[in-house]
Amino acid sequence: MTDRVERVAPPSAGRVLKPRAWVAPVRAMARRRGADGARDAAPPSAPGRSAVVDCALYVDGRRQPGDWDYAEALQAARGAEHGFVWLGLHEPSLDEMTAIAATYGLHELAVEDAVKAQQRPKLELFNEVSFLVLRTARYCEHAELTETSEVVETGQVMLFIGPNFLISVRHGDACRLSPVRADLETKQELLLQGPWAVAYAITDRVVDLYLEVADRLEDDLDTLEAEVFDRQASGRIQRIYQMKRELVEFKRAVTPLQRPLMTLTSQMNRDVPKEVRRYFRDVQDHLSRTVEQVNSYDDLLNSILQARLAQVTVDQNNDMRKIAAWAAIAAVWTAIAGIYGMNFDVMPELRMTYGYPVVLALMLAISLALYRWFRRNGWL
Repeated sequence: MTDRVERVAPPSAGRVLKPRAWVAPVRAMARRRGADGARDAAPPSAPGRSAVVDCALYVDGRRQPGDWDYAEALQAARGAEHGFVWLGLHEPSLDEMTAIAATYGLHELAVEDAVKAQQRPKLELFNEVSFLVLRTARYCEHAELTETSEVVETGQVMLFIGPNFLISVRHGDACRLSPVRADLETKQELLLQGPWAVAYAITDRVVDLYLEVADRLEDDLDTLEAEVFDRQASGRIQRIYQMKRELVEFKRAVTPLQRPLMTLTSQMNRDVPKEVRRYFRDVQDHLSRTVEQVNSYDDLLNSILQARLAQVTVDQNNDMRKIAAWAAIAAVWTAIAGIYGMNFDVMPELRMTYGYPVVLALMLAISLALYRWFRRNGWL
């Protein structure tokens, strides 16, 4: 069963809107977000800083020379037979994203999601523009796992895929796209497939990073497991819990991506070229492997946590037995000394010449006997 792609109709049904027709709803969204206050507002870009990382025009699978403005590049792509624009953005402000949306005809809901960057992996279709959300992840190097170690860093990449363009919006530094662009520009045959070839390359890079993170997490889990089951186990539960939290964050990035990829690889999907669907199927295989690894890690970490809790309980029982054994030994001295401290006149052996050392020897002998008995039974 394939996933259903949500289709959102344009505001004016029955006629095709020109890109400028989207200016009003997008600006209305901007006014509404400004009225709501800082609670929902995205952090603005630094003054004078452009969110555009790179804007390239590709014709017949080759990048055209020159520095392109995104509006001019789109116009040139529409005039070429096999041309499209790849516009790369990094954490755009609402104002800049609004201007780009007006030029490229992006829906206000997708623009809002791209600016806020708080989405789970999904695939939506707004008229002729597909909106694909990816959660990125990378492994954070650390000398040792502590209660506050950051093991997995996550971010987001949003893709607007249209007939003549692809806009990538990146949040965070978990997955940089410049290596993807450089590698893809050496593959002319793949670029001939259009914007969906770029979408495949970015998705493939994101999933490859998933595999790297999963392999590195396995090393951390092996180390954590060895420490917990060591004879001199001293692993703190806080470290295991921190690892659990990092794994949950990674799982939230990986698992929901399965449904969008199922949609992209479905034979019922006519938006993705047939050749590119084959590439997406390879990405889906890698993602399935990662999901299996993450689920197995989750089960293993639960087992490690339960084992450590059991060890703590056993250690507490052992401590209580030791305390009880020493208390029993001390009770012998307390009982005998208490009896002879009652100061009665008629008490046995009160005037015995060697009574004092005899009583001490008796207490010592009883204590040694109890000590040997507790040691034999594993209490001490």
